[in-house]
Amino acid sequence: MFIDTHCHLFYEDYQQDIAEVIARAQSADVQMFVVPATNHETAQQAIALAEKYPSVFAAVGFHPLDLEHFNEENFKKIEALMSHPKVVAVGEIGIDYFYDRSPRDMQKEIFKRQIEIAVKKDMPIIVHTRDSVDDAIEIAVHYAKAHPAWKQNGKRGVFHCFTGDPPQAKILFENNFLISYPGPITFKKSTMPETLKQIGIENIMLETDSPYLTPVPHRGKRNEPSSIPLIAQKIAEIVGASVDEVANTTTRNARLLFQLP
Repeated sequence: MFIDTHCHLFYEDYQQDIAEVIARAQSADVQMFVVPATNHETAQQAIALAEKYPSVFAAVGFHPLDLEHFNEENFKKIEALMSHPKVVAVGEIGIDYFYDRSPRDMQKEIFKRQIEIAVKKDMPIIVHTRDSVDDAIEIAVHYAKAHPAWKQNGKRGVFHCFTGDPPQAKILFENNFLISYPGPITFKKSTMPETLKQIGIENIMLETDSPYLTPVPHRGKRNEPSSIPLIAQKIAEIVGASVDEVANTTTRNARLLFQLP
């Protein structure tokens, strides 16, 4: 059994065939899906999917590339949605220096505010980084150390689509964070395999980041959660494990982090 811990199934790409997308994934043994929102409107869409499909769970938050939608009223809407029974995390939140659509100080401040809500509600976080891994780790670890009771008996969050190096991963693991790997783990020029060889699979999860980051051999096509087995197979090859070991470890981690059934 697999879990896709990061797929944006509310996107327009799936409007016409979402039921088929979910059915294809389940036929490939991908049995549960975490759908992170990017702002207050997509949070409602993610929750609507979670209400319709028992296998779908939502996360709500402001993505750093969606901060043009941020204001105090919309922030309160996001916080209110966190009480929904199928919301399992605060996310997708974080920092993005690659596109730099919003001032960096603003990105950091809103990232911190959302972590503070996660701490208050004892919820995990889903963290986006791009060219910003060090700053995001510094902020997340600060809150982990300042609030030792935050998710004391579980994991505090995941750095999704992790592009960091082994020392950065070690810092996250020491502070009860996980990382997750999507399709680029299968790309020839990716640095992810070298990091994975050194850190192993004990603290990782699987994701597609659908509809983006389609793995080999389907690059260029719309990504779907049914691609998860391809990612698991590549990870198994890299670390010298069986696909079953990868499935069991990553599914256990996802269930622990998101408190899934």
